[in-house]
Amino acid sequence: PVMKSPRWGLSLSLWGLSNALVIYSTRDHDKPFRAWRSNVNMKLADNGILGVGVIGAGRIGLVHLEALSSCEVADAVIISNPTISKAEAAAAKYKLAAFSDNAMDVIKHPDVEAVWICSPSQFHAEQIQACAAAGKHVFCEKPIATNLAETLAAINACNDRGVKLMTALQRRFDPNFKRVKQAIQKGEVGETVQIKLCSRDPAPPPLEYVRGGGGIFKDMAVHDLDMARFLMGCEPVEILASGSCNIDKSIEVLPGPEAYDTATIVMRFENGKEAMIDVCRKAPYGYDQRAEVLGRKAMIMTDNTYPNTARIFSRDFTGNADMPFDFFMSRYKEAYVQETLAFVYSLVNDKPAPCSGEDGLIALVMATAAGISAEENRWVKFSEMAPFLCNLSTDMKSLTPEECSVEFTLPSGALNYYKVLYKLGIPA
Repeated sequence: PVMKSPRWGLSLSLWGLSNALVIYSTRDHDKPFRAWRSNVNMKLADNGILGVGVIGAGRIGLVHLEALSSCEVADAVIISNPTISKAEAAAAKYKLAAFSDNAMDVIKHPDVEAVWICSPSQFHAEQIQACAAAGKHVFCEKPIATNLAETLAAINACNDRGVKLMTALQRRFDPNFKRVKQAIQKGEVGETVQIKLCSRDPAPPPLEYVRGGGGIFKDMAVHDLDMARFLMGCEPVEILASGSCNIDKSIEVLPGPEAYDTATIVMRFENGKEAMIDVCRKAPYGYDQRAEVLGRKAMIMTDNTYPNTARIFSRDFTGNADMPFDFFMSRYKEAYVQETLAFVYSLVNDKPAPCSGEDGLIALVMATAAGISAEENRWVKFSEMAPFLCNLSTDMKSLTPEECSVEFTLPSGALNYYKVLYKLGIPA
């Protein structure tokens, strides 16, 4: 049932949309993958505010409610959660008009024009398709789905109905990573030589989270794989990955990459350069998220984010007074705000989603290739992924794996995503 909450006025912030939107194309020399003009007329409320519904009142749902409260032209009006007490508490805290235990109440709400999907990963694809059928734009936490077929179905559902779909890869909006990208684009570091990314969590997730999540490459390293592609500005051609279990032995019984809590990745790109990634589910000193780009002129790197800049100098210690942030909600608070503002801006002004469903699909292709590499202990060429994509289309199933690889691989060795996505029914 839909329950009504007490109603208060809009919470406005000092953040303006004019300062929020910095959209970077992943491939600096290419246009966006999809036709982005919306077929859905944006009604907006009489006061010019975009009505938003939120599915999921867990940790990430609350993060996005907080971010939405910072947006002057968006108003969260309803939230759902299977445990309705969580939805009720979120509605009270963030002054939403209604709450429910049913996601469809959010999707079908007459005042909702865009839905933020913050539910467990296994529900994402189905909920995206339900939003598309209802003509509602979609902001979806990663991943869109844990397999390529469901991901494709969700993207095509949105394209068929002319609704925008944004994949929430929030690191692209983090001020630290954005500054690294700007240094590359402005030529401050010169030609890129190599990229290094480090991602370590303060504590491993529970077994229930890991089971069915697709493994460390899909539920964790996918952010780093996307960031490597984002910073390099071109497509990968081959990948080498390895994984092991060093922290939580309870997950060793799980299949494939789900049994890994530590992994190392090397990815070679079509410009001949490489990115190195290391991920681990536990770092005893806190949340460790760093990037480094070595160029021919200079090197740029980011440090971890701390609650303050205070440092202690004593006989026995010199360094930060406090540990770095130990939770992603604190570490990426500003990134969540900026990605929210950017998507709302794209809806209100009918601009491309700044991080598209296609970006999410490509990130999943990279994560899938990493898993194959780790399981088979070898380099995997991305041309080998072409047959997996061909099998998703009835028009391309007749091709042999060799024919598919030749048809959809560029001379550089990268997948021709424009051609593949066009054949899969996703407009280029």
